[in-house]
Amino acid sequence: MSSDALARLADERVDHRFKGLPPDADGLRVGELAAQRRNLFTDGFATPVLALSAERLQHNLRLMETYAARHGLAFAPHGKTSMAPQLFQRQIEHGAWGITLAVPHQVRVARAYGIQRVFLANELVDPAALRWIADRQDADPDFRVICYVDSVRGVELMDAALAGATRPLDVVVELAAGDGARTGVRTDAECAAVADAVAAVRTLRLIGVAGYEGEVPQATHERVTAWLRRLVALAAEFDKAGRFAGLDEIVVSAGGSAWFDAVAEVFAEIPGLSAPVLKLLRSGAYVSHDDGHYRRLTPFNRVPEEGALEPAFRLWAQVVSRPTPEQAFLNAGKRDAAYDLDLPVAQVVRRDGEERPAAGIEVTGLSDQHAWLRTGPEAALEVGDWVGLGLSHPCTSFDKWPLIPVAEADGTVVDYIRTFF
Repeated sequence: MSSDALARLADERVDHRFKGLPPDADGLRVGELAAQRRNLFTDGFATPVLALSAERLQHNLRLMETYAARHGLAFAPHGKTSMAPQLFQRQIEHGAWGITLAVPHQVRVARAYGIQRVFLANELVDPAALRWIADRQDADPDFRVICYVDSVRGVELMDAALAGATRPLDVVVELAAGDGARTGVRTDAECAAVADAVAAVRTLRLIGVAGYEGEVPQATHERVTAWLRRLVALAAEFDKAGRFAGLDEIVVSAGGSAWFDAVAEVFAEIPGLSAPVLKLLRSGAYVSHDDGHYRRLTPFNRVPEEGALEPAFRLWAQVVSRPTPEQAFLNAGKRDAAYDLDLPVAQVVRRDGEERPAAGIEVTGLSDQHAWLRTGPEAALEVGDWVGLGLSHPCTSFDKWPLIPVAEADGTVVDYIRTFF
């Protein structure tokens, strides 16, 4: 990581670009504001404001570091979740091999902050982006990008764009998760054709196979495990055919946030190949976890003896209207809260420094700038109360907040996370 680039984030000025921050902090540097250790609830933060739990964030980082090490997995967490170089740094500090990304812009962000290893979980055929990556790889022998390929046509386009590159771009054949799934090669014959196309050009180097088990249709543990075994078998077939000759390392990669236990199970079965195997896991949502979709799907529900992730996000909003005893409105909506998988969940209510469970309060809908609440008789909700909301889907929570306070359990804000979407 580039310590100078990260340090410059602390020099950025606080102003109108960053919602939820105290208005009287305008003009301060982010580092200066963090040094003040203001309290989220009493020192001028304006609702709505999204906060990350300092303790839960650290817990999640440690848990996945331990999990990957226990199962002999290298870890390249998907950076699209947060697009936060400060979190990339912490993930690297907690043992990550590198960072997974999806599109060229994200690679540029990662490179600007010194990430040296990028796994690009997509076939990249944009010539300008390919030339940019080639130039950076040629200039820095320690910078490495691994990219999907899933078509002969893609290989041809990549080869044309990389014609002037000194170093070949490392690629892995992406195996589709099944009929009707997302990207990837569908049949063994097509996998071989793509591998042959790579072997025929000097601009690319085939180093392994990969895919995303989260796209397995009607996923169950049995279906996911069967697909992962097919991925492993493809690696073995390629190796037997001499497609990895001369490599120091063969890459086999999978792993979203819902089935990494199956990935660990099957990758433990990878047979001896002609070179050591980098078993690369790519789960990303763990860093903040959530209070909905991933809380239900996390593999730790199936293997509780290995620990549990903790939801680290809480969106604080304020009651701005209480038109009837059965209805209330908060000043946070689609601009502030993830809503693509589940609606936010009311968790706690704060009034006059006291916090209590949000009993009898349900979020029933979101407008652009309002949350619709249904309230029962036990809600005892008043205009001006702060309501803490749990969110579902980290990827569409981070992207709404360019600067996110990191708060300790008592509300003390100890850091600010800058995102780049």
